[in-house]
Amino acid sequence: MKTNRRDFVKMGTVAGVGLAGLGLTDSNVFGENKLNGKKPVNQDPNVVRVGFIGVGGRGSGHVHDSITVGGVDVVSICDINQEAIDRVQSMVVKNGMKAPKAYTGSDHAFEEMLKNEILDAVIIATPWEWHVPMAIASMKAGVPYTGVEVSAANTLEECWDLVNVHEQTGNQVMIMENVCYRRDVMAILNMVRTNLFGELIHCRCGYEHDLRGVKFDMIANDLKIGKEAHSEAMWRGLHAVRRNGDLYPTHGLGPIGVYLDINRGNRFLTLSAMATKSRGLKKFVDDHVSKDSSYHQLNFNLGDIVTSMIKCANGETIIVTHDTNLPRPYSLGFRVQGTNGLWKGEGGGDWQDTGEQIYVEGQSKPHTWDKAEDWLKKYDHQYWREKGEKATGSGHGGMDFIMLNDFFETVRHKRLVPLDAYDAAAWSAVSALSEMSVAKGGELVDFPDFTRGQWIKRHPGFALDTQFPIAPERDFINNLF
Repeated sequence: MKTNRRDFVKMGTVAGVGLAGLGLTDSNVFGENKLNGKKPVNQDPNVVRVGFIGVGGRGSGHVHDSITVGGVDVVSICDINQEAIDRVQSMVVKNGMKAPKAYTGSDHAFEEMLKNEILDAVIIATPWEWHVPMAIASMKAGVPYTGVEVSAANTLEECWDLVNVHEQTGNQVMIMENVCYRRDVMAILNMVRTNLFGELIHCRCGYEHDLRGVKFDMIANDLKIGKEAHSEAMWRGLHAVRRNGDLYPTHGLGPIGVYLDINRGNRFLTLSAMATKSRGLKKFVDDHVSKDSSYHQLNFNLGDIVTSMIKCANGETIIVTHDTNLPRPYSLGFRVQGTNGLWKGEGGGDWQDTGEQIYVEGQSKPHTWDKAEDWLKKYDHQYWREKGEKATGSGHGGMDFIMLNDFFETVRHKRLVPLDAYDAAAWSAVSALSEMSVAKGGELVDFPDFTRGQWIKRHPGFALDTQFPIAPERDFINNLF
């Protein structure tokens, strides 16, 4: 599809893709809370009953930060690792709460938890291949709100499964993309929405992070991968053996998708991807294992740097970079460029980081970058203005707290999740599409329209700031309808 949004409207297509034409109702597209007839006893409506599936490093952080947010009852936890369960139960008790019921013993223990417990929400933080099966099970079990870690899905089939089950059950799933809640990223969102950078033209982002020590487990000066390893090394490195594409796109693409109103007046149209040769992980193995190790025989399929280029319906382009096999400092490589200026965020989100730079025509000195700190403070987002102090000390510089607070407020007030099944599908689809394109030598591939045409009239709703409303010239949908 090469038609832009304005042409789409002129063709009169909007009338033909309404909910009635799809055989769907508002409730089963946009969420209807259900508990399969189960009713909590003496439940405080302001307390969210939560079950956590996966309480290892990431999941235990979610439990900790959820307790810090407050108004949460940690009802149950599930993990195959007893040590992780013991650690999290102890954490909950030390915070003055009843120890959550534990489910363990098999890979499918989560199914018993979903069957037995009365839950308002579930949060999933497990290996990638379990995200979609667990999210689907949660929605089908009647849990009204499911939060799933990134990337939400690995294949196009999984992307469609998330969307289809959400629509069939009316229960909602949120992709827990914490970078969308990073303080500088949210300040830039206010700048974009108030049209400081003008009409957006081009964006860049990526995941540029040395993960060699995550994909392999270092034990006694030797490397381990797969079943011999611990934590993420049990599974994450195996993806690099088997796959070649952008395996982890959403940390960069999530914020860019929000800036460009993807699925809400705009959408991804096409993608082309290419991968470099694979050398980084092989060298890492050669440098760290004994000469007689069988690991020298591993063949890594994942190119060291994968570059994807995306074209959007409204004419913008995006370059997404995946760079996790080589030595380097961390960066998400942000660039947001419009007709009136741009932001370049090469660092890790620190406002005083020299990688944060802004240029605004007519306000910056010609041809000279401004340090971003003053701009970011001026446009600081409402979520951080109100909760920033309490977020101090929480995961990833506080953005995990801000994300979880938004999620639980959504559950508590029975609102639509801010980053929904359509976002989870569109952002995660980059993995499968990039693999397809790389395998075909960079051939252009089409993005599925997971909204089935509804993107044309869905309104931006993520993290609206009362102090920085959307500029009229950016609110194209309101101007149309």
